[in-house]
Amino acid sequence: MQAWRVIATVVLAVAGFVLVLLTMAKTRDRREATSGTVALAGAISFTILVVLCVLTLTVLAPLATWIVVGVVAAAVTVMLLAS
Repeated sequence: MQAWRVIATVVLAVAGFVLVLLTMAKTRDRREATSGTVALAGAISFTILVVLCVLTLTVLAPLATWIVVGVVAAAVTVMLLAS
């Protein structure tokens, strides 16, 4: 396993986990959101995060990997600043 893949996956996992929590919080803040909707939003975003982490560890090219990490980190930053 290449070191850059592990580092990119760790950064993606940390930022992605924060993004999952922020997604669940934003869903909860909607007007008619139930606990089931919040759980569904969390499950979907967590599944996407796991798939991205597996792809990062295995097959994505270096440029694509760092673009995905940058996009997720930027999304977390924007969502934290907007809340």
